[in-house]
Amino acid sequence: RWWRYVSVHDMWSAARGVLVASLVADVTVYLVSPVHNVRLPRSIAVMDLLITMALIAGARLLARTVIERPRGGVVARGKEVIVVGAGDAGRLVVQEMQRSRMLAATPIGFVDDDRDKKNSRILGVRVLGTTDELPRIIRDHQPDEILIAIPSASGQMRRRVVEAAQRTNIPVKTLPGLYELISGDVDLAGQIRPVQVEDVLGREQVEVAFDEIAAYLRDQTVLVTGAGGSIGSELCRQIARVGPARLLLADNAETPLFEIERELVDDRDFTPALPIIVDVRDRRAVRREVFEKYRPTVVFHAAAYKHVPLMNTHPLASVRNNVIATRVVAELAAEFDVERFVLVSTDKAVNPQTVMGQSKAICEWIIESLGHRRDIATRFVAVRFGNVLNSSGSVIPTFRRQIEKGGPVTVTHPEMTRYFMTIPEAVSLVVQAGAIGGRGQVFVLDMGEPVKIVDLACNMIRLSGKEPRLPGDPATSLRDVAVKFVGSRPGEKLHEELWGDDESVGQTDHSKIMRLSRPAVDADWLARELAELERLADEGDTLEVVAKLNAIVREPQREAAPTVSTAGLPDTAALPRTAAPPTPSS
Repeated sequence: RWWRYVSVHDMWSAARGVLVASLVADVTVYLVSPVHNVRLPRSIAVMDLLITMALIAGARLLARTVIERPRGGVVARGKEVIVVGAGDAGRLVVQEMQRSRMLAATPIGFVDDDRDKKNSRILGVRVLGTTDELPRIIRDHQPDEILIAIPSASGQMRRRVVEAAQRTNIPVKTLPGLYELISGDVDLAGQIRPVQVEDVLGREQVEVAFDEIAAYLRDQTVLVTGAGGSIGSELCRQIARVGPARLLLADNAETPLFEIERELVDDRDFTPALPIIVDVRDRRAVRREVFEKYRPTVVFHAAAYKHVPLMNTHPLASVRNNVIATRVVAELAAEFDVERFVLVSTDKAVNPQTVMGQSKAICEWIIESLGHRRDIATRFVAVRFGNVLNSSGSVIPTFRRQIEKGGPVTVTHPEMTRYFMTIPEAVSLVVQAGAIGGRGQVFVLDMGEPVKIVDLACNMIRLSGKEPRLPGDPATSLRDVAVKFVGSRPGEKLHEELWGDDESVGQTDHSKIMRLSRPAVDADWLARELAELERLADEGDTLEVVAKLNAIVREPQREAAPTVSTAGLPDTAALPRTAAPPTPSS
């Protein structure tokens, strides 16, 4: 064993070695030795075992003690740190602080909510109290930094620690969450980072056994459209972990496509990644450059325009890139007998008030319509979820940019709420929905509780080391950052919904994925309306396109009864009818 890192496991190994050696010696001395006139007392054998064990263990303990001895006497080196969490992760971090001079940090105490640990010592560091006592502990010990060493800590717990520390302007850092530790290199000390806004949102992170649920992608040819976008690029990262035979990265944006391809090939050594610059609206190009050439077996369609205000002013682009592109890729997938097709949808498709939301609602209908056809072998699935944190152009990068400029941070309405989920969480659930999905089904991700946008803005301001100042509040210091309410934009909802009044949801095998049930749209009617919508878009008639979009979504022709197939699913996954979702409270 490497003596510097000798552990309890090593001590048990040494004990087994000493025991075997002592037994051999005892058998030799008492049974086999030709010197019969020497009669050693049996106590000698016991003493030999104990002394040998003490010397073997003591030598290793002494070596580790010398190597880890404090430098420069008992004076603390570097910053003094209070570690929140006296579990395994906290012990590892404290051990690394004591061992490595490069960290320039000295642990001066633990904080843990297990009251039985109070006043006990771990690696010589005392447990000072619970998180409820943190304000007093900070006042008494005046640390330079607080470290949250609980990878599974809830958002409420992290927020409580941050609020206690900010009263005295003490920085707070944290270990990454469980998902980050599992998906990345497990280097606890190296992954200590500042607390981020997603750490304090108050929602629990979704845990998925990704390698198990994504096994259907192994050795397959997988196509990801919109591969350079926020969702598409994360899809590529997670799919690459499973080991597909080939991963086709399709996008018409050169730079993002180049970046994700280089990341997969150079950083992750995933050579089967193949970038394809193609416009998914172009049926001939997609057929020739993708389906005929590579014959994908699984398709994740993440290519879409998503910015609501921009799509309201560019409805032709929204229809072409969202509706027409989805129809092109989905119909080609059916034609070339793709095994699975997964559409990435959005909560904006529920009771849509905007061009972007209307276009995504039609995309879901396209998937349902093709999935219900008995002459098509492809399993079509749509997955609907809300906002994802830190996606390009989303609210968090916008707020961060405004805070860096000193404000104001612009919020549309004081009561506006939105659902949030991290990009890796959303993508892992999208992949799982592709595994459990039947034919023509729409799934909804459980996004937890909605978050008030003004609370999100205030948390981000506080995490930046400043104080938020709401309208009407007096200025108290130069550290204030103003929050300004600018009013809702056209078509913007105060509260987003995950399913509509005519829709109900049932549970699946995964607690965070719900299966949607609603009356199916008439396939013949939808085909006629899509042909007319595509004609208007080709003619460039903006007003007619907007009117047609609105008419299609407002007055859809439904079949007499839903034609949802549960082929390949357990009977327990049948769709129970439930009440319409409640409006999120503010």
